[in-house]
Amino acid sequence: MNLPNALSVTRICLVPLLVVVLLTKFEGRHIFGVPTEVAGAAIFALASLTDWADGYLARRRKQITPFGQFIDPLADKLLTLAALVSLVQMDLVPAWMAAVIIGREFAVTALRSIAYARGVAMPASPLGKIKMVAQVVAILALILGQHGVGQALMFDRVGQVALWICVSAALLSAVDYFRRFNLVLNPGVSPISAARENRRSEQRRESA
Repeated sequence: MNLPNALSVTRICLVPLLVVVLLTKFEGRHIFGVPTEVAGAAIFALASLTDWADGYLARRRKQITPFGQFIDPLADKLLTLAALVSLVQMDLVPAWMAAVIIGREFAVTALRSIAYARGVAMPASPLGKIKMVAQVVAILALILGQHGVGQALMFDRVGQVALWICVSAALLSAVDYFRRFNLVLNPGVSPISAARENRRSEQRRESA
């Protein structure tokens, strides 16, 4: 197993640890002297860092493998699902917002898989990247601001703003993915037109 794939597997292993830290009622809200919100944020931050690192290393080392292409998005979805469901359980995120974000993740993954099977790549859009950044900021800030008092109140406010940005970007990017997917499936769209749309997507990604 190469290093990028090992990082993806590590991210999956961090998922149950994150859930335990966030949802377990530790005495005094401390784990080995560390506040639970700090420990939870650190675990999520580490997992998010491996998300960036495995993709970067895979491209840099030219170690992109079929296993990596399968395990990396799976690890992302599990991390997002675990974090959002935990925050819903903690009454920090409305259930409908979590449902929108999670539903978008699985819908886009399905669309990209079908398009890839037809020989058309659907790269991440700028809106998708904005959604991802806002999602990480929202989850981190909401974990750190879960008690909503003192300095934690500032984190909570930042988290709420980032959460709304994440939901808005998730909906807009989902519409964009469905539009591009429709071009792939539409019988009236020739392979040349689909390829042209793919090139435009690549140019938008590079300019973002």
